[in-house]
Amino acid sequence: MVSDFVNEPFLNLTDEQVVTHFKKALEQVGSQLGGNYPLIINGEEIYTEEKITSLNPSLSDQVVGYVAKASLEQAELALSSAEKAFGTWSKVKPQERAEYLFKAAAIMRERKYELSSWLIYEAGKNWAEADADTAEAIDFLEFYAREMHRLASPQPLVKIPGEQNELVYLPLGVGVVIPPWNFPLAIMAGMTAAAIVAGNTVVLKPASNTPVIAAIFMNILKEVGLPEGVVNYLPGSGGTIGDFLVSSPKTRFINFTGSKEVGLRINELAAKMVAGQRHIKRVTAEMGGKDCIVVDNTADIEAAATAIVASSFGFQGQKCSACSRAIIVKDVYDQVVQLVVQKAAQLTIGTAVENYPVGPVTDKSSLNRIKSYIETGKNEGDLLLGGNTLESMGGYYIEPTIFGNVSPNAVIAQEEIFGPVLAVIKADDFNQALEIANNTEYGLTGALFSQDRSHLERARSEFHVGNLYFNRKCTGALVGVHPFGGFNMSGTDSKAGGRDYLLLFTQAKVVSEKL
Repeated sequence: MVSDFVNEPFLNLTDEQVVTHFKKALEQVGSQLGGNYPLIINGEEIYTEEKITSLNPSLSDQVVGYVAKASLEQAELALSSAEKAFGTWSKVKPQERAEYLFKAAAIMRERKYELSSWLIYEAGKNWAEADADTAEAIDFLEFYAREMHRLASPQPLVKIPGEQNELVYLPLGVGVVIPPWNFPLAIMAGMTAAAIVAGNTVVLKPASNTPVIAAIFMNILKEVGLPEGVVNYLPGSGGTIGDFLVSSPKTRFINFTGSKEVGLRINELAAKMVAGQRHIKRVTAEMGGKDCIVVDNTADIEAAATAIVASSFGFQGQKCSACSRAIIVKDVYDQVVQLVVQKAAQLTIGTAVENYPVGPVTDKSSLNRIKSYIETGKNEGDLLLGGNTLESMGGYYIEPTIFGNVSPNAVIAQEEIFGPVLAVIKADDFNQALEIANNTEYGLTGALFSQDRSHLERARSEFHVGNLYFNRKCTGALVGVHPFGGFNMSGTDSKAGGRDYLLLFTQAKVVSEKL
């Protein structure tokens, strides 16, 4: 009997013993930096001459690891390996497939400090953000394993006399998993685990910024005895390897999390029939957002300001759920802005290993892109805080940046910046605030701070996002508690961590027998 799902608790980082364990793990992982990681195809380790160099964004001259970079020939080999493995893996009982996830989750729980330390070095996450990433990875494995048990059970159908009817969920085939760099353990593990527990096999193309943590995860899958070829580890160029994998007739589905531009390209490529293809490819895509927190004139001002700062600058704003717009009604605009600026100004900046509240952005390219948006913002609003990059610190650091009196149609109020930049917009009243909130092509997360029940109820139906929060921050979705995914250009509303997620990687078959 499988127990009920319970979210993995976060570490108490005020506990001296926890801090000691963390420091020890950071030291141990630090001694392992600079290693070489091969491709893994059908269980075979393949080293290549060309490599991806993973750098520590906190100290950009420090190499986290050298990772093999796949060729097109190796991509084809990985697809063939997954296709062959599907023949046997798809016939493994669902409960047995789930057991691999339970075992992997148990190992991850035992190695929590180590996994979080890799995230700190490779992704630039501070201790709390890294711990949350690791906890979410464990949650995904635990939750999806239980979901497979549920879907493998007899499904309720309407009964009629003289017939016995049964509905079963079957796997699709070979899938390509393309996870993001910002949650390189949680989302990567969750996307992969959901696909394989449903009976599919996978080619995993990790993000080029964070391939080492994916290699560590592959070692865990090997440790639990996952059969060869079920997950094939294939780091490589998105423009060449990624396009090839998506376009292949062997690929049955693509599970993607990343930018709108890449997601739309994947959707377009997947929609084109190619020679040898016998199915319509299924695309599951989560593509980001332009999220906001709305504050009306009845709100708890202190709580709203705290949530805006946490949602905007947690992990340097590098979350698809991050608050990049604060929409505040004019009656309380000045009060809220003053508090937000005051709280954000208290955030200190430094390395993730040293656990500063604000760390680096992921790489030089991101730093330059965000810097360009900041320059644009200087012509679109009042610079209230920050605005500087801090390359002299040895990593990719940007000050928390706030612009006030921004037009709802400004570039910095419409385009996803994916960095520590907040646009503050003034609304005449709640009606206009709600209009502004919905005035983007995205629809992922949003929050409303209000004590007015009529405002809350109206937002419940009219605030058009996939994840809406009342009187709390707009980041921090928990597996099973807040199934996650958005509307419009935020993706296919796939609801990761929800009860319908595994259905995206299965097909339903009904068998009817006349009695």
